[in-house]
This record gives sequence, C-alpha cells and structure tokens, in this order.
Amino acid sequence: MRRRTALRALLAVPAGAVAGSALLGGPAHAAVATIDPRSNWGTWEGWGTSLAWWAKAFGHDTTMADLFFTRNQVRYRGEDLPGLGLNIVRYNAGACTDRPIGSRPAPGIGGFKQIEGYQLDWYSADPSSASWNWYADSFQRDMMWLARDRGANTFELFSNSPMWWMTRNDDPFGAVDGGENLQDQNYGRHAAYLATIARYAHDHWGVDFTSVQPVNEPDGAWGGSWGHGQEGCHFERGSQARLVNELRTQLDQRDLWWMKVAGMDAWGYDDARATFGSFDAGTRAKVGRINTHGYQGLGGRRDLLYGAAQAAGKGIWNTEYGDGDGSGMTMSDVINCDLRWLHPTGWVYWQVVDGWWGMVGIDGFGQPGMTPGAVATKYFVMAQYSRHIRPGMRILDSGDPNTVAAYDAARRTLVIVATNHGAGQWLDYDLSRFTRPGSDGALVGRWCTNTDGGDRYTYHADTTLHGSRFWSWFDPRTVQTFEVSNVDL
Repeated sequence: MRRRTALRALLAVPAGAVAGSALLGGPAHAAVATIDPRSNWGTWEGWGTSLAWWAKAFGHDTTMADLFFTRNQVRYRGEDLPGLGLNIVRYNAGACTDRPIGSRPAPGIGGFKQIEGYQLDWYSADPSSASWNWYADSFQRDMMWLARDRGANTFELFSNSPMWWMTRNDDPFGAVDGGENLQDQNYGRHAAYLATIARYAHDHWGVDFTSVQPVNEPDGAWGGSWGHGQEGCHFERGSQARLVNELRTQLDQRDLWWMKVAGMDAWGYDDARATFGSFDAGTRAKVGRINTHGYQGLGGRRDLLYGAAQAAGKGIWNTEYGDGDGSGMTMSDVINCDLRWLHPTGWVYWQVVDGWWGMVGIDGFGQPGMTPGAVATKYFVMAQYSRHIRPGMRILDSGDPNTVAAYDAARRTLVIVATNHGAGQWLDYDLSRFTRPGSDGALVGRWCTNTDGGDRYTYHADTTLHGSRFWSWFDPRTVQTFEVSNVDL
C-alpha cells in the first residue's frame, strides 16, 4: 500500500523535473509549442507606466518608486514584494492652473486628475519670464526623478489637453459637444509649450525625453459623450497632422532634432491605423513612432497596424492599457495578443496605483489623505513579464498564442512567459530549432503566479531540460515564466 501511495503521489506531481523525469518523451496529451529562433519581432525597449494621475497623489513615496522602478525585494505592508523594474516613464504635461487671466477664471488644480501646467498665460513664450512657473507639478516631477534614479531610462512627454487658456471654452476637460476645442491660433503655441518643457527638462531636470506625444486619445469625445472627468481634447485627423508638423518644427527650433514626435495615442488599434493612413507622406515622415492604446482588448486588427508601421519604417508602442480585472488574466491576454500580432517594442500600463485599475489599490480612493492600498494579483502577473523580458532582448515567435518568448543574447538566455486560462494541463516547449537549445539535464528556472490563489511570483527549482525540450504543469488561470540558460540562436 505504501508503494502504491508513493506511485500515485509521483504521478500527481504537477510540475517540471520530478514528473518530467518519468516522462522522458514528454507528457501525453501536452500542448507543444515550438520556439522559432529565426524569427525577429523587434528589440524590446521596455515596460512602463504613466505618472498622471497616481504620481500626483504619491509622487514623494519612495516605496512606490522602489516597487515599480526597481527589481529589488521591496518591503510593503508587512511583506517582501518583487519590484517590477519598469523602465519607461510617461510624464504628463498638465493643462490646469489656479491663476486666472484677467476676467477669465482658471479651472483650478484641486483634483488629482487635474495636472498643474507650467505656462500660466499667453503673454510670453520665454521660459524665464513670469508667464512660466517651473515649480508647478512637483509630485509628478519628483516621481519621475525617483524613477530615473532607480534605473528608468526611457521617458516620454505627453499631453492630455492644451493649457486651459488655449482652448475655445477655457476648459481642459473638453468641449461640451465633444468636438475640437483648441483655438485655431494656438496650434503652434501648444506645440511650443510641449517643446519648451522638453528643452527645460534637458537643461534643468537631468531628463531627456525620447519622444513627445502632442495629444492623448484625440479620437475621444472629451467633454461630451466621453464625460467631463479628466483632461482631454478632441482632434480630427487633419488637425492631428497639423499638430505633428507644428511639434516637429518647435522641437527642431530648440535643437531637439533627435527627439521623436510620437503619433497619435489613439484609443485603439484600428483608429491608430486609420489616423496614420490619413496623413500625407510628409507628415508620416515626421512621425518618429506610432503610439496606440490597447482599449480594444482582444479586438481590433493589430496585424494591419503592424503592417502599416512596417511599410513606413516605424516602430510601435502600446502606450496605454488598463482594466479592472485585478487577477491580471485580462491584462496577460492583451500583452500576449499585442506581442504576437502588434509587435510593439514598448508596453505601458496606465494606472499602476488606482482604486479600480491599479496593480496597487488606493485606500480612501478620491478622498483627501488617500493612501496606497492592497496589492492585486495583477501586480504579480506583471512581474512575470517585466522582471524577465528586459530591454535589448529580441522577441521571438513562440509558436503559441498564449506564450511570449524573448532571447537575451548577452546572457545567452531564453525567456518564456506562458498563460493557461482553462483547465489544468501540461505545456511542452520544443527548442530543437536552436543551434544550441541549452544543456541536457540543466535546471530551467520557473516562476509561477496562480491567479486563483497560491503562488504569487513564486520561484520553483523543479523543471529540467530533456535534450531540447522541457515541460511543466499549469494549474487553471496560471501564468508562468521560464528561463533557459546556455542557449544559442
């Protein structure tokens, strides 16, 4: 009886080397994914977050900076958490002030979704004049510095709305009808505002923006059907083209020719493709990178947007995604779909700290004195990707829609991140196409997050390479990361 019990226990072991050693040909009925080392879906630039709005509330919080911008073990609420190692930071140039201009009342800067702008009025474009306040927005700027000092190395400046006094109705939250709201004479002024911030950051903040995005989700009906809860401004496609050209001119005039104009932060993939396709050849040439948001979820023709970008010689970032699924499974779906079909080289989560979207919640959300709250399982799902797929890696075709593969040439390491949505199953990875698929019998590092409870980015030393293959058991709703050493393409 004891021997039978032991045998049943061995056959029930749900992972890696122990069970795998008894199954040298691989487990029966396992799903097999064959990684293609000849593929190249781009060189990874990084994972990131936007600082608006959470950094306005928590911009001085060094623990938050450690959690998101290092890969250290960080003590938070009585436990040690794995830092996510985000390296892309999107800094929002605000549109609000609390200083009126003559009889025109300012919108104020009370709510945490109102970001304080630097240019107080239209009297002077000189950044050293009284028309500018470079002490504004200290919390968001401080978090940018904390991120930089912890290793973040890629920064983008973006705008949700032009300064309130540039708009037609003095409202940076949008037009009542959801239509265009920037005064016609202020297109150049808005572009100059962003270019002046970029130059000032270079000269005084120790930050060089890689790119500048002139407007966020211009396809949105801000102030109209999209609501009046945050800064936003609608632009038709022709107006977006005008902004691209104006911003390129203003950056060049400030000797920032090397700084990209990103376009155009559309809400979803299809609108990003349609907008870029509407630009004339001269405008497309001035777009340094195509930015899209991922709010179409698993919908939208990512492949067509990628094709358009490839034809024009442009890279792609998904610069904003968020959802209210605290498990992280929805986010994992979108990441996997993006990397397989869109092929971005950067991926940015919108609100890493939030009462609904966040990887870290907020206690007293929206109230004075609110504080960072509990950590969602989504945080640990992001760790499966961001701690392992690092800048400089080459993204490969994994052979499976639920799997992402990346190769680190410097470390000769293959990284695989895989998601299982349904019933528990074995997943089998075939590396036979690699020149060197690792060392037979070598340990394959395994990290696991089970979104239904249990493992939260837990390391397991139980998976072994058998020739050019390895396999692992996946519980339902589980994300796992594997690192295979001594691999040559």
